[in-house]
Amino acid sequence: MGVFERYLTVWVGLGILAGVGLGLAVPSVFQAVAAMEIAQVNLVVAVFIWVMIYPMMIQIDWHAMKDVGKRPQGLLLTLGVNWLIKPFTMAALGVLFFKFVFADWVDPQSASEYIAGMILLGVAPCTAMVFVWSQLVKGDANYTLVQVSVNDLIMVVAFAPIAAFLLGVTNVTVPWETLVLSTVLYVVLPLLAGMATRQMLQKKSSHAVSDLVGLLKPWSVVGLIATVVLLFGFQAGTIVEKPGVIALIAVPLIIQTYSIFFIAWWGAKLLKLPHNIAGPACLIGTSNFFELAVAVAISLFGLNSGAALATVVGVLVEVPVMLSLVAIVNAWKPKTA
Repeated sequence: MGVFERYLTVWVGLGILAGVGLGLAVPSVFQAVAAMEIAQVNLVVAVFIWVMIYPMMIQIDWHAMKDVGKRPQGLLLTLGVNWLIKPFTMAALGVLFFKFVFADWVDPQSASEYIAGMILLGVAPCTAMVFVWSQLVKGDANYTLVQVSVNDLIMVVAFAPIAAFLLGVTNVTVPWETLVLSTVLYVVLPLLAGMATRQMLQKKSSHAVSDLVGLLKPWSVVGLIATVVLLFGFQAGTIVEKPGVIALIAVPLIIQTYSIFFIAWWGAKLLKLPHNIAGPACLIGTSNFFELAVAVAISLFGLNSGAALATVVGVLVEVPVMLSLVAIVNAWKPKTA
């Protein structure tokens, strides 16, 4: 591992501090960047995510894609955790903490909105960042692509019904522009670019692909840190103004993330999945499609609602927690894997 990968947690920590500091020092700059969005998808963040996942897209070998169907267990694990377990455990934890554990500290209306925001996070499994986590645990790039793609297809039909059921409302409107645009920006376009690059490089030499990926890996980490700086810079004011509320919301979100990971990891061991499939399979279910969750929370409850705040807290806790899970996956890698 290079110096970037070896000290990734340190860089992310510095990115968080830099984001909050810069967000407080030059809020107008971050407000201007935050305004550069289409359908709740920030275009600057999209560029940095591109920088993160492009190296992995180059590694996808389309000739090996035909072998994915021979190992359906990893895909079934991902879908089972994402759609049969995660939304319901998130709702249960939200109710447990904000209706009982934290009931004396939060008014009932705010509590209901925080629960709603958590539910929306739970029903929106991750799309883009999964490629980053998979790369960090040396996951099977081909298999990860299939897992993400099938998961996105199911999200199109399952998000609204499950969210409506758990929220107790029937008027959940899926922001299709956000869903479609995010998928195109974070999956389709980087994938096409990666395919074109790989095909071009393979014509040059047998090692041209690995050489380019090696050169781009540090930039992938730079893209991650830049994304962290932006996300924390966008929310610097909220972090300073409402630290207590953010801490309360973060508690069940963190418990949910670790719980889902260990449930998925147990399932992977039960299914005897190879490590390079088990790692990404577990991480897909634990991270969230925060753009979609934030967009729905704002459309249903309003920009300044507790639900919107809860989805934002989900963004804030995700990167540090996911990095700790990446470290766990790598630490548990068998010597022969």
